[in-house]
Amino acid sequence: MAQLKVQQKKSSIGCKQNQRDTLRSLGLKRIGDVVVKEDRPEIRGMVQTVRHLVTVEEVK
Repeated sequence: MAQLKVQQKKSSIGCKQNQRDTLRSLGLKRIGDVVVKEDRPEIRGMVQTVRHLVTVEEVK
């Protein structure tokens, strides 16, 4: 199954609480953090919520 590499690019300061919670749920705590997650609809939805704060790459 494909995986997604998610990297936090911007700070969550000034963002809505649900966006901060989403970053934390993804495992991102600070700028530059990288996590690799399964490519599932739930993860895609979380990434969509914070798309302005992260970059996403597909990893095989």
